[in-house]
Amino acid sequence: MLVDRGTFLRRIDWLFILVIFIIQVFGLINLWSTVHDVNASFFEFERKFVAQVVWILIGWVIFILATVINYSFFLKFSYLIYSLNLLLLFLVFFVGESNYGAKRWIDLGFFKLQPSEPMKYALVLVLARVLSKYSEEVQLKTLAKPLALTILPFILTVRQPDLGTAMVFMGILAVMLLFIGISKKLLLSLVLLCMVIMPVAWKFGLKQYQKERVMTFVNPSKDPQGSGYNSNQSKIAVGSGGISGKGFHKGTQSQLEFLPERHTDFVFSVLSEEHGLLGSAFLLSLFVLLISMGIRIASVAPDKSGAIMAIGCAMTIFIHMSINIAMVIGLLPIVGIPLPLLSYGGSNLVPTMLALGFISSISARKNLF
Repeated sequence: MLVDRGTFLRRIDWLFILVIFIIQVFGLINLWSTVHDVNASFFEFERKFVAQVVWILIGWVIFILATVINYSFFLKFSYLIYSLNLLLLFLVFFVGESNYGAKRWIDLGFFKLQPSEPMKYALVLVLARVLSKYSEEVQLKTLAKPLALTILPFILTVRQPDLGTAMVFMGILAVMLLFIGISKKLLLSLVLLCMVIMPVAWKFGLKQYQKERVMTFVNPSKDPQGSGYNSNQSKIAVGSGGISGKGFHKGTQSQLEFLPERHTDFVFSVLSEEHGLLGSAFLLSLFVLLISMGIRIASVAPDKSGAIMAIGCAMTIFIHMSINIAMVIGLLPIVGIPLPLLSYGGSNLVPTMLALGFISSISARKNLF
């Protein structure tokens, strides 16, 4: 499955790699400001920065391997990869570690794995393999298999509970179905079905804290010191940054610790406060460029499975980015969705680099067949 070197290096999309690198550098600068405290010991704060650097290095190793190995190799073993990740999701209920009332992580000693993160790209792989065999737009009879493959991790993730990540699985399926084509009649039926299910899910499916988050989103002033605290502090941080920001390590909301989870879910709030609209726009432009390059690579993929795989990976990152940013600026309820390539931790970073490696592998082989 490895390819000869020769001209292979010339086929690699180096601009794609450069954009990823710049986003990560920007993220490290932001993380340093978030976790650094001159009055604290190294092991209390800077260890997070060092750990993130290590995860980035591991991510690049994974990226290079995924680029060098033919993407068809991963598609060949997609069902095995999917099954192993599904097993990890299932094991969370027995050996998982609970935090903030949710059981989402497996403690491996040297780090805590959140199985739902790599599961997203395992789902992309298996859906790409299944959908690439369809010669016409998806009908009701051909929807059953991809829907079943998506519902399994959806249910396991909802039970953790982690509704935000579970909805990402449904978003992945929706995007990939729209890409290959779905009959208008079926699409309309699915939309109507969702409209019917939503009130039922509200009544019987959502936990009380999840309902409170939605109600706080609808009415931000309902509980400013309780369920609305995170959202309000985030919006204050974003808005107070103005055009050019308060400056590196000078954000009051983050440095005075009003902003919760500022190195993970709310890392964009810190960036906006310290670098303002200009810094935020720069980061967003990098993400738009990265995702648009992923879409372009999908359009020149050697085969249908590669095109679907590239779209699935690129749009999963887009969904993550969109939900996270919409969450921190108050356009969506608060959910535990990290910002790809910037949020602290390896559970999201390493799978994201693997997905980008898949896209890079597809790009490098666009002229080979």
